[in-house]
Amino acid sequence: MTLLTRSLMLQVLLLLYSFGVVSEALAQPVGYPSKPIKMVVPFAPGGPVDVLARAVGQDLLEEWGQPVVVENRAGAGGTVGLDAVVRSPADGYTLAMAGSSNLAVAPNLYSKLPYDPMRDLAPVVNVATTSYVLTVHPSVPARTIRELVELARSKKGVLTYGSAGLGSMSNLAGELFKALAGVDILHVPYKGASPYVTAVLAGQIDMIFPDLATIEPYAKAGKLRPLAVTGSKRFVTAPQLPTIAEAGIDGYAVDIWFGIVAPAATPKDIVAKLNTAIAGALKRTEFRQRLAERGYEAIGDTPEQFAATIRADIEKFGRIIKNAGIKAQL
Repeated sequence: MTLLTRSLMLQVLLLLYSFGVVSEALAQPVGYPSKPIKMVVPFAPGGPVDVLARAVGQDLLEEWGQPVVVENRAGAGGTVGLDAVVRSPADGYTLAMAGSSNLAVAPNLYSKLPYDPMRDLAPVVNVATTSYVLTVHPSVPARTIRELVELARSKKGVLTYGSAGLGSMSNLAGELFKALAGVDILHVPYKGASPYVTAVLAGQIDMIFPDLATIEPYAKAGKLRPLAVTGSKRFVTAPQLPTIAEAGIDGYAVDIWFGIVAPAATPKDIVAKLNTAIAGALKRTEFRQRLAERGYEAIGDTPEQFAATIRADIEKFGRIIKNAGIKAQL
């Protein structure tokens, strides 16, 4: 190559750079994705995490033309699947749809957790958030949160609430309610959500903290009575339900979120490309509507904002677990 040719190429590159063409090209991860992406769901098929993962995967397929293969790896409260992702190659081809339970609660609940969320995983994007609904059996003479608190105070240790198990999100939602309301309600743990819903329908327990989709049919039939939502915002699809904080328990908020993470050493340009694609999908009206119909609110934040959410909730749920006297599990 002659000096003249090199000089001309340099001038062209400088001209392109001045218009931002070269800088944009260099900012894009070249060749990614060039093969299918694996999305690990650390829970059983059909649940909320699985549904969100498949929705995101379908959108990435449409945008990039590469399939996203969902792999369900349930076990130990969602920690088995995340451990597998931590040990995977950090090349952007193994991701996980994780949630507040295994990213923020698990570090406080398991004494031998095989991963550190803040050290071993790279937050990509927080996909969606939802809430539980404090729901009572119709025999409970309370139609508002204030009435429920008054009833619980007058019947100390008599009322009962069911959860999906010790240390579950529904358990922590119940314990935070007890602490902030200053009431004594007996916790009855079950092995999953279905058993505690069955129990409250039968009148065996007084209240539960389930998701809206689970109890909505029973509420419409008059078999259960929803009082308020646990999150910091009302449901778009059920705006008549106040938040527990709005209903009188200041400072109460239990938001359940689900987001994409990757192995910690995943290149930042690949994380950025994933974030841009998924956050872009979450801004589209039809995508947001599909999530809203399932009781989710789309988020689509930055990796840094998602990391801040994880860090804040590790501290928050740690305090709830400590105050409730829930012992760490092996």
